[in-house]
Order: sequence, then structure tokens, then C-alpha cells
Amino acid sequence: MHNILIVDDEAGIRDSLVGILADEGYAASSVDSGEACLDQLRKGTFDVVLLDIWLPGIDGLDTLAKIRESSNPPEVIMISGHGTIETAVRATKLGAYDFLEKPLSIERTLIVVKNAIESRKLHQENIDLKKQL
Repeated sequence: MHNILIVDDEAGIRDSLVGILADEGYAASSVDSGEACLDQLRKGTFDVVLLDIWLPGIDGLDTLAKIRESSNPPEVIMISGHGTIETAVRATKLGAYDFLEKPLSIERTLIVVKNAIESRKLHQENIDLKKQL
């Protein structure tokens, strides 16, 4: 089962995404801040993080930068209701897998999550094969 962490300061969005992803067979959990996200990542392994850009405290882009510094980071999908092209480009340069705009399309969100998991799997297989060589 794939582990997904949702990071959003809006409880309704967190609860909805946890429910939708659980219905699809994912182990989903949620937190409401960048600091809580980083804490959860220190405690456990996640395949994908759905990360809001506008968060109290450490914002989503700073959180993304810290996530990407880890040795085996999860794929990060940025979400925002106030996103601009500039923000999306910056997130991509920082290593985000994709960028979704609110209101989220359930179908698009599920496709992007599935593709992010596949990308992470292929990346890990590549690392493992290099070690074998």
C-alpha cells in the first residue's frame, strides 16, 4: 500500500482528500502545516506528498525545498488556489512533480498521484540497478 501525506491548512480539503485516496486503496494521512509535514517525514516514509503552497509558518515552497534535501524524498505534488505560472515554475525548479490548481479535479488528482507513485518506483528501481552494477 502506498503512503500519501496531505498538507493543507484547510480541514475540509484534507478530510476530502484523505477519504478519496483511502477509497482508492491508498494509506492517506494529513497535517495542517509545513512544520508538521517535515515532522511526519522524519517519522515515516511516504511515496507522495500533496503540498499546499499557502501555509501558516513555513510555506509550501520552503517546505518543498527542505523535503528535496532528504536522501530519499517522496514525490511532491503542489496544490494551490492562488497559483500563478511563476509559482508553478518555481515549484518545478525546486523539484515538484506536478502542480494542481484548486478546486481540485478528483480525476486529475488521482491520475497525477498514480503517475507520481510510478515515477518514484522507477526512480528507486534505477537506484537499485546502479547499486547492483
